[in-house]
Amino acid sequence: MKTIGLIGGMSWESSIEYYRIINETAKEKLGGLHSAKSLMVTVDFAEIEKLQHEDRWDEAGQILVECAQDLERGGADFIVLCTNTMHKLADQIIANVNIPFLHIADATAEKIKTAGIKRIGLLGTRFTMEHDFYKGRLIQNFGLDVLVPNEADREIVHRVIYDELVLGKIVDGSREEYKRIMELLIAQGAEGIILGCTEIELLVNQSDSRAPLFPTTLIHAVSAVEYALKD
Repeated sequence: MKTIGLIGGMSWESSIEYYRIINETAKEKLGGLHSAKSLMVTVDFAEIEKLQHEDRWDEAGQILVECAQDLERGGADFIVLCTNTMHKLADQIIANVNIPFLHIADATAEKIKTAGIKRIGLLGTRFTMEHDFYKGRLIQNFGLDVLVPNEADREIVHRVIYDELVLGKIVDGSREEYKRIMELLIAQGAEGIILGCTEIELLVNQSDSRAPLFPTTLIHAVSAVEYALKD
C-alpha cells in the first residue's frame, strides 16, 4: 500500500471527512484491522482564507508547496489536496514535487463520465464557480458542459460555505436555498450536480436532489485509496 500525503485544514471540518472516508474505504477493501497509510499536513485556514479574498494566490501557493514538500520528505508516495478551491494552485504544487498529484476534478469527472452524463451543474466557492481552473479542466479535458448558478445564487452558495459550513454550522434554511439552487440548475438542463466544495457534503446529500449528486470529498478520498492500492 502506498502512503497517501494529505494537505488538509481547508477547513479541518472536511479534512476529518477525508481521514474517515479513506480509512473506512481501506478497511472495506482489505478487511480485518486494515487502515490506510497516510501523512497529513494541515494549514491555518484563517491565513489561507485571507490570502484567497485578497487575491494573493501566489503566497497561498507557496504555503501549499511547502506542505507538499514536507509530505514528500516524510515519505508520502503521492499528494491529495483536501479542498476544491485550492486546486487553483495545483500546477504550482505539481511543479515543485517529484511525486504524483491526484487532482480532485479529474477523479470527479471520471465518475461523471462513467455515469453517462454530459451536462453537469457545479456548486462551490465563488472561486471554483467563476475561475477557469476547475470549470475549464472539466470542459477541456473531459468534454463536459458545465453550468453554474446565476450571480446572486453564487453569492449565496459562497456565503454559506465561508460563514457557516467551514465553522461547522449546519443551517436548515441554507439547505433549502441549496436545494432551490440545485433545482434551478436541473431546470436548465443539468443532468447531475457536482458538490464542488468539500464542506457542501456536510449540508446536502442525495435525498436533497432529484438529479445525481457528485460529492467531491467522497469521490476524491475513495480514489486516493484506490490509487494507493494499485501495484
